[in-house]
Amino acid sequence: MVMEVPESGTRNRTRRAILNAAASVFAHNRSATLADVAVAADVGRSTLHRYFPDRDELINSVVADCYTAIEQAVVDAHVEQGKPLDAMRRLVAAMVELGDRLLFLFGDPRLAEEFANRKPEKPPIVQPVILLIERGQQEGVFDHAVDARWIQHVLWSLVYTGCEMSGQGMMSRHEVTSTVIRTFERGVVRDA
Repeated sequence: MVMEVPESGTRNRTRRAILNAAASVFAHNRSATLADVAVAADVGRSTLHRYFPDRDELINSVVADCYTAIEQAVVDAHVEQGKPLDAMRRLVAAMVELGDRLLFLFGDPRLAEEFANRKPEKPPIVQPVILLIERGQQEGVFDHAVDARWIQHVLWSLVYTGCEMSGQGMMSRHEVTSTVIRTFERGVVRDA
């Protein structure tokens, strides 16, 4: 059994800076080089290569990190608590904050597919959101005539589109959050 050595604070911060920069750089330019990522992370190329020896290793690590960030955002939104509409609003705000990570991860469907093929179990982010939608349907908040998976896909599409607009400077994140919420609520909330 190999013992994993915990990373120092500096090493962890450097690794985090590289992952964050890579998500942002690749979200806007899929053909960006490792040198582009190093510049964005404010590290030298040799430093980047110490953490991630090649582009595939970096991309795989960014994909895994993005999924971890999404899972944490769902947990932090406490979607199992409170009224379904309030929980959905918290979820939208948490997702919009992920911005470039969502654009990177879902901008190229092959990334998510390849990751899913390596980890065939259902991503943990799906279940709590589906449960929230179903709870909202049971309480008469969300339209029960629409499949919960459809509602979830619509939600992800709205958030992704909002992140694109924010990334292009067309809207602030705050505007994106309120616009996604307003569009979502007018589309799937059951008529009174």
